[in-house]
Amino acid sequence: MVNVLFLLIVSLILFFFGSWLIPITDPTESVYVLTAKEMLAAGDWLSPRIYGDFWFDKPIMFYWELLVAYKIFGVGEFASRFFPAVFATLGLLITYFFGTKLYNQKIGFAAAILLATSLEYWYLAHAVITDMTLLVMFSLTLITFFLGYQANNPRLYLISFAASGVAVLTKGPIGFFLPGLIILIFLAWQGDFRHLKKLFRVKNFLVFAAIVAIWYLPMTLIHGMEFVENFLGVHNFLRATVSEYPKTDVWYYYLLISAIGFFPWSIPLISAAIKKFFRRAELFVEEGRLPTFDAHEKFLIVWAATVIIFFQLCATKYITYTLPAMIPIAIFVARYFVNRWKIFVGIAVGTLILFPLILGFVALPAAEENSARREAEMILPLINDNTCIVSYSMAYPSSMVFYTDEKVYRLVSYNDYEYLRPKKMTWTSKNVMPFMMFYELPENKKIVAVLSVEYEKSFFKRVSGKWKLIGEIPKGELESLVEKIFYGREQRKIKCKIYVRE
Repeated sequence: MVNVLFLLIVSLILFFFGSWLIPITDPTESVYVLTAKEMLAAGDWLSPRIYGDFWFDKPIMFYWELLVAYKIFGVGEFASRFFPAVFATLGLLITYFFGTKLYNQKIGFAAAILLATSLEYWYLAHAVITDMTLLVMFSLTLITFFLGYQANNPRLYLISFAASGVAVLTKGPIGFFLPGLIILIFLAWQGDFRHLKKLFRVKNFLVFAAIVAIWYLPMTLIHGMEFVENFLGVHNFLRATVSEYPKTDVWYYYLLISAIGFFPWSIPLISAAIKKFFRRAELFVEEGRLPTFDAHEKFLIVWAATVIIFFQLCATKYITYTLPAMIPIAIFVARYFVNRWKIFVGIAVGTLILFPLILGFVALPAAEENSARREAEMILPLINDNTCIVSYSMAYPSSMVFYTDEKVYRLVSYNDYEYLRPKKMTWTSKNVMPFMMFYELPENKKIVAVLSVEYEKSFFKRVSGKWKLIGEIPKGELESLVEKIFYGREQRKIKCKIYVRE
């Protein structure tokens, strides 16, 4: 009980404290919160929508979390970040529980603390995205399976299939397919495919199907092939086969992400892992013996390795995709540190001090630079019933729509529009924001233009009329420092400018 209480205190410090200060960022967080906000305004808790149109990017579970939080706390930063922090806390508790079941309380506790104080986990506990919910449901699927397998208790498989159903409501088919693949590989390593008869029972699939049907069935009935093509086609099949960001599609991507994500624990672990590898290689050469693993180790290895390898093989790569591998890795790493407890305590205490400082001096400025909250505050007094707001920049600022509750057009040239406009089964299908071409700028309306400084000259070459500079949004100190380091000292210190044409 003391350990659980300590983990809850750690969660309050690391995951909840200061979350209300972090602005909603572009491009990802703002899409989730704006979708939930529009669903709330429409009184529709079934069909995600954004910019006034239906939106089939992700399943419903995370939107339900946002809607519940908005109902309880009101629409804002704290409500938006509340459930990611809640699920991050649940992730610590199930890690502690599973580590204790596999080994002992000390390892379970160490694994949970190690997870809480890992950079990627700490970051995602604040991020308004689906991944923490997926982590918990994905992990519950596998943990209840393994405990049922170890205790020969098939009743736990009902919980496993139910958790998988919620994972599918969170992220799509991957919530069933990937845990299933891990279980099959583990059973193959065990030489125990006969156990599938106990696992694949009709009642288990009925429970899974009933949970999944809560949302997928009415969505298919209401929206038909449009839902099937966009959700399953673009956001599942296309994501696996065509890279959204080709620069990240490299073989070492998740090795690098894992090293960064497990900071600061990866620093002592990399050298320890190298030493252990060479010791085992030496043992193999001298005695011809391969290392042996018990069922616990096999399951943890298969869980972590399958997640990392699977997403490495997928074309589209995000830093968040391999989050479900962190729990088995944390338990493995905890076994190493329980014999080095002073080192473990020192790193943990240092991180508990360091991360709140990173929140204040790095995360908050970085979030401010990637949010249009300041722009929204500046343009709100300029808006009336005869105002048209346009944004001319590299990326569309959905957070500006979230903070202003106004329609913001993405201003483009005709050629750019032909390239960016939504096309079926391509990544441009995600460009569902309202567009406006230069020749469509209304002559009889007040126009508020938010311009990235890089686009200012191009803008004034294409528009007519008298424009008044209303204000400038400076770049944050963090962004200026990065530009100074990588691009030299002669970088502009202005992020964007706001002009008005009456």
